Amino acid sequence: MAQENPVRQQPSDSASKKETANPETHDGNMASLRRFLVVSLGNPGEYRDTYHSAGHMVLESFQKKLPEALGQPSFASERYGKKAVRASAGAKYTLLQSPTLMNITGPWLARAYKDFMVDQGLSPEEVGLVLVHDDLEEELGVVKVRQWKASHRGHNGIKSVLASLPPMPDAKWARVSIGIGRPDDRDRTTVSDFVLSKVPGQAKGILQDKGGSGLWEALSKLETKWNK
Repeated sequence: MAQENPVRQQPSDSASKKETANPETHDGNMASLRRFLVVSLGNPGEYRDTYHSAGHMVLESFQKKLPEALGQPSFASERYGKKAVRASAGAKYTLLQSPTLMNITGPWLARAYKDFMVDQGLSPEEVGLVLVHDDLEEELGVVKVRQWKASHRGHNGIKSVLASLPPMPDAKWARVSIGIGRPDDRDRTTVSDFVLSKVPGQAKGILQDKGGSGLWEALSKLETKWNK
């Protein structure tokens, strides 16, 4: 791959309640959550419709599944973090699809997150940052909430983000993984070819259906936890 390789991670659907991992714990005296900044990891251009970009597919499905009353707009090109980004900025949810190659997502996300708080006049306690990414270790369509600092399990996009966003006091951060499954052969080349392969129609339908609903459920759980 070019200078940076995309990485892996997976989703789950509404039925994944029982295995939902705990996001980071937060002090109950913190300011209430006011906005969600939900960012999906993926690759641009020819790799946009691959398994590695499952986060993008799920984020688009989530936008379409939101209640009409929320008035969540369709995705359009906007500027975040000094780059043109496919974004959907609603009153409660700002949804961004990372515009860079997977392995260099971190610096862009760090800038976009900080700029967003300044533009909105919000503190880290008032913005829930959620990273949506693919996960090789879960079955196709399985969505799980994960701690921000949970193992990257070899996912280069997550590595980049964790390296670029050091711990911040009282910040409300979490990850939501989208299962994409794993090929039977686990050697590096086979896995790399798999995550960068196009998602066939049936699998894409599963990701959109289970992933979109699962992300809604995951964000609802995070909102409840962060507002305690």
